[in-house]
Parts: sequence; C-alpha cells; structure tokens
Amino acid sequence: MTNRPPSEPESSQRTALGFDEFIAILVAFTTIGAILFWSLSRRDSSWNFNMLPPASTLSGRVERNQVLPSPTSKVKSNTAPELNSSPSATVEPKIPSPTNSTTSSPEVLPPTEVTPTQSPQPQTSVPSSVDLESSITSSALPLVTPAKQKSIIPPPIAFNDVPNNFWSRRFIDALSSRGILKGFPDYSFRPNQPVNRAEFAAILEKAFDQELSKSAIAFQDVPAKFWANSAINQAISSGFLKGYPKNTFKPQQNISRVQVLVALVSGLNLKTPTSPNQILSIYRDAKEIPPYASSKIAAATVNGLVVNYPNPQILAPNKVATRAELAAMIHQALVKQGKLKGISSQNIVRAPNISPEPSQTPKQNPKVNLSAGG
Repeated sequence: MTNRPPSEPESSQRTALGFDEFIAILVAFTTIGAILFWSLSRRDSSWNFNMLPPASTLSGRVERNQVLPSPTSKVKSNTAPELNSSPSATVEPKIPSPTNSTTSSPEVLPPTEVTPTQSPQPQTSVPSSVDLESSITSSALPLVTPAKQKSIIPPPIAFNDVPNNFWSRRFIDALSSRGILKGFPDYSFRPNQPVNRAEFAAILEKAFDQELSKSAIAFQDVPAKFWANSAINQAISSGFLKGYPKNTFKPQQNISRVQVLVALVSGLNLKTPTSPNQILSIYRDAKEIPPYASSKIAAATVNGLVVNYPNPQILAPNKVATRAELAAMIHQALVKQGKLKGISSQNIVRAPNISPEPSQTPKQNPKVNLSAGG
C-alpha cells in the first residue's frame, strides 16, 4: 500500500470576512456615494471658468450658488459722462427668472451678445471723468470778464528838471500828458524859462483848439513862413490875443503875467464881477495892476484862473510869465471850461464869493487893436 501525503483540506466555498476588510469596504461605498450625491446635486452647473471674474475684482469670499457676473458685460459708471447719445451697439442683458428650488443653483446665463447697429468702428478706450474734465477745461474758451475802462490819456512826460515836489508839477503833468505842453530835446521842461508871445499863441492853439479865422491877418513882423503863423492867426481870431500899433504882433516879446490872464479872460469871454476893486484888494500888490486890466484880473480871480507862487497874495502882474506859471494858468482855464478836473493847490487864489455882473454886450468878432497890445 502506497503511502501518500495527507491530502490538503478542501477550502470552504464561503470564508468569513475579517473586521478590517469590512471597514475598507464601508469606507469605499461611503466615498462613492458622496461623490455620486455631489455630482447629482451639481448636474445643472457648468464648469465654465470664463465666468470667473478677475482676481482683482473679488473683494470677498464667493459663496456657494453665487452667480458671478459675465466677463463681457460692462457696468456703466455713475461719474463718467455720456459721450454719445446714440451708441453704435446696444447691450440688453437678460435677467434670470427666480425659481422656487432651494436645492439647485440659479440659472447662469451665457455671455450677453452684442449686436452692432452700425458699421464696425475701431474700438476706443473710454476716458475717465478726470481726463474729460481736464480736456474740457483746456479746450474751453477763456472767460472774458468786463474790465475797467482804460484811460486813453498817455502818461505825462518825465522831465528831468521838474522834481516831484515842484509846486507846478501836477499842472505840468496834466498838460504834457495831453500834448499841450512839450519839453526840449534834452528831456527838460525848463519851468523857469520865460514865454514869448509866439510860444504863448502856440500853446493856446493846442489847449483850446479853436477854429482858424477865414481871413488871416498879415502882420508886418510875422513872416508868411513863420513857425507860429497859424497859431498867431488863431489866437487873434478867437479873441485871446491882440496886435500892436502899425500892424505888428511882436512875436518874440516876452509875455507878462497880467497879459496872460487878460488873454484867457478875453478868450473864454468870462463875465466881469460887480465889485472888481473889492476882489483885487486880496492882493498886496494890487496897485501894480494896469488900469486897463483891472476888471479882467478881477474876473480871472473870481473864476479861479490866478495861481501865485510862492505867496498867493502876491500877484506880480508885470513879472514875465514862466513856463511853470503859464502851465498852471492854462490848466485852470481848461478846468473852467470843464475839460479838466480841478487840482487841489494852495497856490490857487480863492476870491470872495461875489456874483459877477452880466455882460452888457455880446462877444464881437475880434479885430486887431492898433492902440494897445495884450
């Protein structure tokens, strides 16, 4: 009998599972079930990563079931101005209808389609409100504000020999700025230089701008081509000056202060006051006034034409008039006519308040007086 090794026991058809195997199978089924449940709950969701906004725009945590904005939709700024009232493309976003489902997420719409209504144009960047404001400010026309009316009178001539504290400086400035008085080529005025009759006639022509006489007077001592010929004719025809006997004018003769005042009163046709002697009593040297000039000097005093320096009570009628004194008296005559504003000066003589007597005869056309000069 042959000895055989003992036969191996037959394996049982069912072997009991161990504890470890049971736990592994339970974990596997649980995991598979969780995955299936999650996938079924997300069946309506789409894995469209284009829906995600840029990281810079996410200011907080994205909650579950939150609808993210489409990257192609644009939010209109509240501060940016509307550049074009008729845009070339119209965007009509669709608003999803609310659902009663609490388990499913709201429907996510696809990106909004833009249908152009006009021919495509090159895309331009929309400027910000700051850029628009700066461009509008730079391109806007400057505001024109009404300015004060500028004076048409040029500044006075700065004479090098007339200091600021000179007594007649303001009178000289008022006349030099209007071209009535001029200086010399060396920018000097020479205020203390005497004035002759021809120079006085030229100043009268510029100051009072009288019309020329139709018939010129041919003085024997005034050549036809004399530089002051027209000024002399104007001074004669307007009544400011008169000639001398033998049909002479004496253009180179210096003119005195009393002659200047008589000429201004005659040319302006000022009325004679009722009490000339009472008015002339304010001058300490009233006795030196020529008799023919008494009423004229009284009229000049009442009308504020007399300017005495340094003492207002000293008239010095027979003294030769200087350019500074002539400027002061011409200025006062223009103030009397209303052509210039008055200047406050202590050298202007203030006469008593006496009403002048009305003129007895109207002003006649001036004629050459051959009996006296003035």
